[in-house]
Amino acid sequence: MTQDPIPAPPFARKEHKEITLHGVTRFDDYAWLRDKENPDVYAYLEAENAYAEAVTAPLAGLREQLYNEMLSHIKQTDITVPFRDGAWWYYTRTEEGRQYAIHCRARGPQPAQGDSEQIVLDGNQLAEGHAFFAIGATDISDDGRWLAYTTDTTGFRQYTLRVKDLETGETLAGEVERVGSVAWAADNRSLFYTVEDEEQKRQYQLWRHALGTPHEQDALVYQDDDERFNVGVGRTRDGKYLVLESASHITTESCVLAADNPLGEFSIIAPREEEHEYSVDHRHGFWFIRTNDRGRNFRLVTAPVAAPGREHWAELIPHRDAVMLEDIDLFAGFFVACEREDGLPRLRIWRFDGDGPKAAQTAEIGFPEPTYDTHPYVNRIFDAATFRYSYQSLVTPSSVFEYDIAAAESTLLKQLEIPGGFDRTLYASERIHATAPDGVQVPISLVYRKDKREPGRNPLYVYGYGSYGYSLPLGFGSNRLSLLDRGVVMAYAHIRGGGDLGKPWHDAGKMLLKRNTFTDFIAAAEHLVAAGCGDPRRVAMEGGSAGGLLMGAVANMRPDLFCAVVSHVPFVDVINTMLDSSLPLTVPEYEEWGDPNQESYFKVMMSYSPYDNLKAQSYPAMLVRTSLHDSQVMYWEPAKYVAKLRTLKTDHHLLLLVTNMKAGHGGASGRYDYLKEIAFDYAFLLNELDAAS
Repeated sequence: MTQDPIPAPPFARKEHKEITLHGVTRFDDYAWLRDKENPDVYAYLEAENAYAEAVTAPLAGLREQLYNEMLSHIKQTDITVPFRDGAWWYYTRTEEGRQYAIHCRARGPQPAQGDSEQIVLDGNQLAEGHAFFAIGATDISDDGRWLAYTTDTTGFRQYTLRVKDLETGETLAGEVERVGSVAWAADNRSLFYTVEDEEQKRQYQLWRHALGTPHEQDALVYQDDDERFNVGVGRTRDGKYLVLESASHITTESCVLAADNPLGEFSIIAPREEEHEYSVDHRHGFWFIRTNDRGRNFRLVTAPVAAPGREHWAELIPHRDAVMLEDIDLFAGFFVACEREDGLPRLRIWRFDGDGPKAAQTAEIGFPEPTYDTHPYVNRIFDAATFRYSYQSLVTPSSVFEYDIAAAESTLLKQLEIPGGFDRTLYASERIHATAPDGVQVPISLVYRKDKREPGRNPLYVYGYGSYGYSLPLGFGSNRLSLLDRGVVMAYAHIRGGGDLGKPWHDAGKMLLKRNTFTDFIAAAEHLVAAGCGDPRRVAMEGGSAGGLLMGAVANMRPDLFCAVVSHVPFVDVINTMLDSSLPLTVPEYEEWGDPNQESYFKVMMSYSPYDNLKAQSYPAMLVRTSLHDSQVMYWEPAKYVAKLRTLKTDHHLLLLVTNMKAGHGGASGRYDYLKEIAFDYAFLLNELDAAS
């Protein structure tokens, strides 16, 4: 393993802070790093950045090589499959050398040329003068004239709403800060939008704006005062209704309003009940409601528009213990049940018998690989005879298909071109299982280059997340080729806490059962080594955000298993963050992690919180990334973690803290800037795995 060739940066100064709760006294020597306005904080972060650059200077050539390799696998000038919405066909294109996508539309199904193309939004123009840029919510009025869109120029996920006249190209005067979701009413004049509060970044208000009036005259339609809930607004696919959803992690409530009556009052589908989640769509006078009232994996029911109460719900798809109903895509003549079974996504077609709610499953779209990812593509037309979906896998590039409902056949519309000599036949994927300490079988997805596979000798990379019921996506990534082509076997552990095997899988890795997430990951790594998938001396792991919590917990529990760790924006200061209800997200997160003010949750958190469990022992080489403007995991969590670890670790392995001083939770926003960050990460990994050549 690589050792520090130069002295580490000066330790962050200690300022002793003592905290006692539930009879336990903790010491936080680095709480001062929370003071974002303190020049010493900036100086410390910049010193760590300078150290990381200096200590990895010998890898500069490898970084450049990796960057050029990854760039060679990207078709820099490209275009997406156009989709129809109203009278227009919309598409997105990229141009070589430009950081951001250009969003366009045309009257015909083929991308327009020259003056006939209309640019809806050019991210490159909007990003001028900003180190960070992101487009948030967008919605176009039914007549195709008015575009409502939001942008963020700091990375703090604080979006500004503007309205653009697509006929004239003019952006209207006036804007609104802290906007989340947006939706036009059917009159093409009334715009609904949600706004977050100033402290906790919680979307809590719904407003209505009338075109041609100043925003100071906008009307407050709804406010949710429960700190656990966020509100959002949208339209049903048929365009008939606006839907206002208020949701916590475990409870939802939906209200609806006829889209042609924007001045009316929203009515409730079903009043909120603790731990009852549901979502709603509309077809021909009936609500289609996905609900978990009879089981954690959800069922589908219908109800007349005039009588939406639960006493009128009629079951269409029952709850199933082994199948998670993740969503439905509803159309005039059919709907698609988006499900997850045995950890894999399924798309099942149901066709209606007339205008009523009766329907029967008629087909299932089949997929040929052992592990893959699929989901609906953009489908804006309610009265459609086809259904578009995306498909990709660890070895198959992103592809868009169109499924003919009557013929029950799929047609490939486009597969992402991977230049630079990519040959998919050189690569293979597998799905295996590891046995957790309690006997549960944990799925693992593998990808590797077949001619580089040497049992027990390959460098091994293990990725994990395991929180919020999020199912680990298994899409194609051309950047990954730079690791695979050097013989790295890459594994993705579908651990508890995620949603890979439905809601019970999530439940078994959160709150008081959170430790299952970490022991599942350890079991996966142990199994991979025992099965000959990698050299036990050359195993690396990576995770980000809640996956960074995973990295920190596992590094404390089993540092001997890994030679290197890459941890992005890691949630590592669990106790201190969850005790601070003034921080964004803390109160809503009680439903995922628990409230440490309650002793039972405090004890479990204390058993795994990475910052609190650092100790004097040997740790793997670590690259820890954060961003100064992160609104989800504040920069000081990884900064404090690294500062404390520097004083405790007994090894000489690299420990790097890299802070993007101009970005947020997702890192750099420009596609070339982001690629440079990946090249840095990969150079670190390959060097530690002794696989750089």
